[in-house]
Amino acid sequence: MRMQNGLRNARLSRSGAAAALAAITLRPLTAVVPSNRAGVLFSRRLVAGGLALLGPPLRGSRVEPAGGVRGEWVRGPGAERDDAVVLYLHGSGYALCSARTHRGLTTRVSAGTGLPVFAPDYRLAPRHRFPCAADDVRAAYDWLADRFAPGRILLAGDSAGGHLAVDLTLQLLREGRVAPAALALFSPLFDATFALAAARERMQRDSMISAAAMARLVGLYTRDADPRSPRLRLSAAGVTGFPPVLIQAGGREILATDAVELARELRRAGADCELDIVAGQMHVFQALPRLSAEAGPALARACRFLREAS
Repeated sequence: MRMQNGLRNARLSRSGAAAALAAITLRPLTAVVPSNRAGVLFSRRLVAGGLALLGPPLRGSRVEPAGGVRGEWVRGPGAERDDAVVLYLHGSGYALCSARTHRGLTTRVSAGTGLPVFAPDYRLAPRHRFPCAADDVRAAYDWLADRFAPGRILLAGDSAGGHLAVDLTLQLLREGRVAPAALALFSPLFDATFALAAARERMQRDSMISAAAMARLVGLYTRDADPRSPRLRLSAAGVTGFPPVLIQAGGREILATDAVELARELRRAGADCELDIVAGQMHVFQALPRLSAEAGPALARACRFLREAS
């Protein structure tokens, strides 16, 4: 027990140091980067470089372009199953990232589940606004549904990708279509107005980014859209049959409240939803294994959840 406590304390200490570093580097930067073309391009390079440095793809992985839809197939080391697939939806505010930037996560999800991962390259803001990304995700799901047996598609996503994953599942259920077998969501966005994030921020400051900066970024996608749209609000009212869900978030991030409220919304709809708030962790810490000691264990839990659902 003493050794386990020592390991846990060491992990928390490392997380605290990482948060302190982010607070004096990333947060001031995200506060001043403008939400224009130059600012978006700068942010894309910054995030891509950070992910490549702190969460590079696993060695021995295979990446192949897809035919028919924009995206790529990813197989991590030892992922040899072909009877099911993980559809992975990247995040970063609907504006910054791609399947390529998220290979650190997709190769690890593939290796951890033993399954191929398909990562779509949905259209990004500010050039493409709501519901372009959601429509591209739906097209990717329909494309996979023609290639895999019903119930053999699993869904995973981070941040805005988590929002897209829930929206897709709600669409399918309302249409009477086969939904994904299970969802694993990392720091999912739930409230696109960022009222929940702002309230959380008043209680605990996020070391990476402010609620206002997040809102500006996502606003590039949601501008001119009705915030009451059920596809933005993610209302599960009247929906039944929602698949099992695992939601993970960091205890230090402002989207932790989003994770809690999304879990409540899905549970009210009858979903079996497990909520995992990991103390001391930042936004999508699973993507930063070189920075967060909790990244590996948390991702292993998520992969086990998906593997068991497959």
